[in-house]
Amino acid sequence: MGKVEIKKKEKKNALFQNAFDLFIDKGFAKTTISDIVERSGLAKGTFYLYFKDKYDLRDKLVVYKAGQLFTDAHNALKKYPDMDFEKQLLFVTDYIIERLQAQHNLMKFISKNLSWGIFRDTFSNTVPQESVPFYEYYLESMKKSHIICAEPELLLFTIIELIGSTCYNCIILEQPVSMDKYLPYLHQSILQIFRSFTKREQV
Repeated sequence: MGKVEIKKKEKKNALFQNAFDLFIDKGFAKTTISDIVERSGLAKGTFYLYFKDKYDLRDKLVVYKAGQLFTDAHNALKKYPDMDFEKQLLFVTDYIIERLQAQHNLMKFISKNLSWGIFRDTFSNTVPQESVPFYEYYLESMKKSHIICAEPELLLFTIIELIGSTCYNCIILEQPVSMDKYLPYLHQSILQIFRSFTKREQV
């Protein structure tokens, strides 16, 4: 990556981070584009190089923040290259839940948007490719484990939607129970979903 591209990435990341801080501190409705660029130390024209408006920034910021979660989970998972695939799924689940429990502001911002929409957008060429390494690892690890799955994207979609809605209700609302109390049931549900989508290749 050249110096120009690095500078562009740094400016975009600055807009993302400062917008996130302002949305948390002031709320989305009360935060203006002027607030964001002023805190970022950038000209307003720079903002429009990356985003159409404040709503476009918010949507891409959700993708960016959620993408970082999965990228971090992927990097943590690299320490256990020989872990069974089912255990990998639960490891990533627990990693994401622990981060969201520790960062309520992040959970509130992402809200119920930790969903397949995050990945659908992330796979496009119009937003940062934050989660692509995780998805590629997911496919490669499944192949390495001799797991046959006709619809790997639908499998991941189902699991991600379940984790997203569960985190929102159990962490933010603490309904119907706390996240800690519900976690064993979530694990069981994820494994049942996984096994219904897949079969082991005979080797």
